Amino acid sequence: MNSPFQVELTAPDISAYRSSNVDIDYVTRLDSGQPGPHVIVQALTHGNELSGAITLDYLFKQNFQPICGVVSFIFANVAAYHMWDPTKPDGNRYVEEDFNRVWSDEVLNGPRDSVELRRARELVAYIDTADYLLDLHSMSAPSAPLMVCGVRPQGGQKSINLSAKIGLPEWLMVDTGHANGLRMIERAAFGDPNKHNTAILLEAGQHWEKACEQIARETTLKFLKVTGVAAEEWVDARCSLPAVEQKVVQVTEGYAAKSLDFEWLNIYNGLEVIEKAGTALAEDAGHTLRTPYDNAVLIMPTRSKRFTVGSTMLRFGRVESIA
Repeated sequence: MNSPFQVELTAPDISAYRSSNVDIDYVTRLDSGQPGPHVIVQALTHGNELSGAITLDYLFKQNFQPICGVVSFIFANVAAYHMWDPTKPDGNRYVEEDFNRVWSDEVLNGPRDSVELRRARELVAYIDTADYLLDLHSMSAPSAPLMVCGVRPQGGQKSINLSAKIGLPEWLMVDTGHANGLRMIERAAFGDPNKHNTAILLEAGQHWEKACEQIARETTLKFLKVTGVAAEEWVDARCSLPAVEQKVVQVTEGYAAKSLDFEWLNIYNGLEVIEKAGTALAEDAGHTLRTPYDNAVLIMPTRSKRFTVGSTMLRFGRVESIA
């Protein structure tokens, strides 16, 4: 599974973080001893998305300690991560199934089994204790970074509000979810607009580009600051990216692959605005994927060759007000 993109990042050795103080491998709980929220930062939902692991490794090496509340660091799909091969960087997104499509109670409590489901079942009760969650990801195409803010009206607006306080990245995405499974940021209280629990998902840029590392690190630092668990001075001394004027793009629909013959007609990296409705974008076993309306924003086109029938290949969206 060769990739057209150069691997500019180095996967850190995370073996030192396997030992856990909550009896779940690769979960570390840092308790300030003071009242405050439970804040979780998760890396490696997908095994080939290195910037999240680099970010948590950085925070450990900086001896981060919360000033109030509890902060937990989670390395999620470590089985997939341990399959990492920089010569085949698309080969270890997951072991058996996408770890970020298994988070409904129906699936977690059902009869299915996989490496990813067993790990999710280990983590779910702990994840559900979070007041705030940041799930660190990256993308197969070299798109500008974006924050996935869940679904409206469920958890989308409270996630937008949290992302606006962070001030990064420029693009905030509210979407329609995935037909092939519930994401972690949508489960339980995160998806309830009447509860304070808030989850956001950072797509920090193309998986292995150098810039992705800084976006992931500084967004995480600012997340820890705005949730109140990190000292402002400590964070600001470690950040150089300025706050940006943010835009919200509302996803209206997605497109799932009908076959393994799906093929793009041009190179799309994401956040392109296609002026005319009906513009042909891809061919898929005799079906032509076209833009559904004028000025359609292309969001997170899948450039990876590791997809299945039913995988989301593209989302369409419209830019709207942040309020």
